[in-house]
Amino acid sequence: MSGREQDLRLTRAALSRLFEPSDAVGLALVSVVGPVDALRIARREIGVGTDVNRRLGEALDLPDGSRRPLEDGLARWAPRLRDLAPERDLAGLDRLGGRLVTPESGAWPTALDDLQQAAPLCLWVRGRHEIPPSARLAALVGSRDSTTYGSSVTSDLAAGLGTRGFTVVSGGAYGIDAQAHRAALATTGGGDHAATIAILACGIDRYYPAGNEDLLRAIADQGVLISEVPPGSSPTRWRFLQRNRLIAALSAVTVVVEARWRSGALNTAHHAAGLGRPVGAVPGSVHSANSAGCHRLLRDGTAVCVTDAADVIELAGPFGTAPLGDLARADAAPVLDHDGLTIPDLLLLDGLPVRAPTTVDKLSVVAGLSTREVISGLARLELAGLAVRAGGGWCRRRA
Repeated sequence: MSGREQDLRLTRAALSRLFEPSDAVGLALVSVVGPVDALRIARREIGVGTDVNRRLGEALDLPDGSRRPLEDGLARWAPRLRDLAPERDLAGLDRLGGRLVTPESGAWPTALDDLQQAAPLCLWVRGRHEIPPSARLAALVGSRDSTTYGSSVTSDLAAGLGTRGFTVVSGGAYGIDAQAHRAALATTGGGDHAATIAILACGIDRYYPAGNEDLLRAIADQGVLISEVPPGSSPTRWRFLQRNRLIAALSAVTVVVEARWRSGALNTAHHAAGLGRPVGAVPGSVHSANSAGCHRLLRDGTAVCVTDAADVIELAGPFGTAPLGDLARADAAPVLDHDGLTIPDLLLLDGLPVRAPTTVDKLSVVAGLSTREVISGLARLELAGLAVRAGGGWCRRRA
């Protein structure tokens, strides 16, 4: 690693502790002057001229003459400056067997660049697997107080996605998140790619919620843990909400399995929709409060109805590059006698007796067709194996 790369690594590690996730002023400052100068400005080692203030205002889309936003940012960051120790944070990361992924590294998920100015400064990553390409990532999110129905559907979706080579992304929380991770681990854990990814609202050294500690340890071993905040960071409501944008941006598709009318899962779905990512929602009982949020997404057009993994894969991939859910189900459905028949042939098939043969004239009356239509139709049904000559007449071939 070159000296410049090491400096950028240390700088981004420091900034990720200094700024809260999606700190608009901090991220705009980085976009205007770069991470190294942004940190120097935050430490008041260098001043800011009129040009930088103007460009910062433009980056934040502020009207001309408005109060300089950097003043509030400097005041907000000042209490944390004394605690910045990126070398210590990176040493702790090494002890965990983790790694820091930055936009300058080849391992950076380029899908996060769609967040533009809201993209994270870096990712603190734990796990032996690399982060898979976005095209193979599917997010399953939902209520923490999931129902038996929600858990069952989540297991089916995660297992179906895993067997088709997808990595399941979720937030490591109770309920739908945990079930998605467990099913993915049970299906493809120990394989050559990450079975599942948990994006955390706290440091990757903290197993939160505590009740999911064993699950999160398993994900660290067979999948990937990701956070945009450094080790030791506590989970907060703001960090949970901002974590959702990473789930949405990283994944090719986001599916809400269960969600109440007001739910963090809906926040993830709206982030995905805002990024132009497809969103799916699983329908539930109209009497279930846990499905009210899903029905809300379906009603307002934010989401498409999905019922199985084939639907999700169809939604995730460009048209023609993934197996289509409806075609997959059609292939699995039993073939019926009348499939593909024209209306006249269908009328004729319905008029054919199963036991005693009948004549062309009688079929003409029963089916409401001309003699010519009956004769040509019988020929087609005979070729299809649906009609047979018998005793000087015609009858339907028995199965």
